[in-house]
Amino acid sequence: MIIGIGTDLLDIRRIERTLKRFGERFVARIFTETERARAYGRVNPAAAFAQRYAAKEACAKALGTGLRQGVYWRDMAVEDLPSGKPLMVLTGGARKRLDALTPPGMKAQVDVTLSDEYPMAQAMVVISAVPAA
Repeated sequence: MIIGIGTDLLDIRRIERTLKRFGERFVARIFTETERARAYGRVNPAAAFAQRYAAKEACAKALGTGLRQGVYWRDMAVEDLPSGKPLMVLTGGARKRLDALTPPGMKAQVDVTLSDEYPMAQAMVVISAVPAA
C-alpha cells in the first residue's frame, strides 16, 4: 500500500550559486556528514548536492509535512547501498512522522530514485507500507 509519493525538480545552477555564496554553512545545515563526503567525492559536487536536496524535498512531500511539524533537513539522508542504489534514511522528526503513517502490522519502505542532466536534478520518493515479517 502506498502511503505517500513526492517528487522534486531542481536547477543545479541554483545549488552552485548557493555553494558560492554560503559554502560550508549551507552544506552543514542541510546535509549529513555521509552526504557531504559522498558529494565532495564526485566530479561535480553541486550536482550531487542538488540530487540529495531534491530527494529531501521529495521525501518531505511524501511524508505529507513538508519541512514543518518537526521534520528537518538532516532528518532525511540519502545514502548508497554497495550496489550504488540510493537509500533514504529517516531519523528524528521524519522517522516519527513515518512511524505515525505506518499502519499496525506493517513496516515502512522508502524508495528513492535520483537523476540529473545538467542543469537539472530530479528525485522521486515513494513510501509504501509492506507486511511486517
